[in-house]
Amino acid sequence: MRRVVVTGMGIYSCIGQDLDTVRDSLMTGKSGIIVDPVREQMGFRSYLTGFLPEPNLNSMLDRRKRVCMSQEASYAYLATLSALEQAKIDNDFLTKHEVGILYGNDSSALAVVEGVDILREKKNTTLIGSGSVFQSMNSSVTMNLSVIFKLKGINLTIAGACASGSHALGMGFMMIQSGLQDCIICGGAQEVNPYAVGSFDGLSAFSQRNDAPAEASRPFDAGRDGLVPSGGAATLILESYESAVKRGAPIFAEILSYGFSSNGDHISVPNIEGPKRSIIMALENSDVRLEDIKYVNAHATSTPVGDYNEALAINEVFGELKPFVGSTKSMTGHEMWMAGASEVIYSIIMMHNSFIAPTINFNKPDEASAKLNINNKCVRLSFDISLSNSFGFGGTNSTLIIKKL
Repeated sequence: MRRVVVTGMGIYSCIGQDLDTVRDSLMTGKSGIIVDPVREQMGFRSYLTGFLPEPNLNSMLDRRKRVCMSQEASYAYLATLSALEQAKIDNDFLTKHEVGILYGNDSSALAVVEGVDILREKKNTTLIGSGSVFQSMNSSVTMNLSVIFKLKGINLTIAGACASGSHALGMGFMMIQSGLQDCIICGGAQEVNPYAVGSFDGLSAFSQRNDAPAEASRPFDAGRDGLVPSGGAATLILESYESAVKRGAPIFAEILSYGFSSNGDHISVPNIEGPKRSIIMALENSDVRLEDIKYVNAHATSTPVGDYNEALAINEVFGELKPFVGSTKSMTGHEMWMAGASEVIYSIIMMHNSFIAPTINFNKPDEASAKLNINNKCVRLSFDISLSNSFGFGGTNSTLIIKKL
């Protein structure tokens, strides 16, 4: 089995659109959550969202490519440009090698809504536009980026709800480990618009702290009242260790293990056993000892049941060892299909800069989170190994163990 390393990272997040800005936001506990007046006008009960500037790709891509790209594909394009540059991969390398793409994305609502609106109003399908179909498919990211970057390897979208980005990394890890590919662009993307999350609002899944956006996302806190939607894109270049060394690439981290499971239970309410089995699988498939893991980036979205059960699962695995446990979603909100990839980047940033980001707004633990070691202030700590959890609707669970190199 070959070693799998990270040679490049790129991100387009509400806490920064470059790695240095994201690092500073994580260290200082800066929130990227705002109040969106459009959602209030549309009748949402929660007006909260992660804020992202809308990309302007006019000078970067021709019109034909731009009209085929969904909102999340544009985020992913910018994140991938940055990741490829950091990995020292140019167009010549992409042309001469079988580089693949595995990207997490589980919906593309904006183009669907816009297309239906045009059809209903104008009664003319030709006005929907030639790019609409490519924007509206779940595979919008992979189909567009594979064409733009002329990729010749695996080309597949991973749709695993809020674990999509993590599963994409896990699948990439297994493909490279087994020798099927040498290099894969992996990541996750999530559109940031009201249409993508209207049903969540209707289900009362969102925090309604509209008067205090920066304090609304409260993972593990006893006073949490729901998640805050967010998004963007995160790209990691996964590569075999041999390939990276051969071309003199920078190496930032190693993916040590991937665990997964299905709850086999309720479609939207998580349990304890499913996440626990995912964590245990990742541990058993690695040479890592429990005591080697100093930080757990929890899935913890700020929902009452989800955070509670995850806290119990983590405690049942780690017991008295009590590694630092945190949720960067306290700052970013829930980046959904992107989160499993972005949170690996956040963890790598922390390891390379020797700190544990705070779980902001964590002021009072509940019965379950009181069992964990959760810091609400930045902690300076040199550490080499972290574990990242991502869970999703339908009971899909993913766990990754990452080591700093």
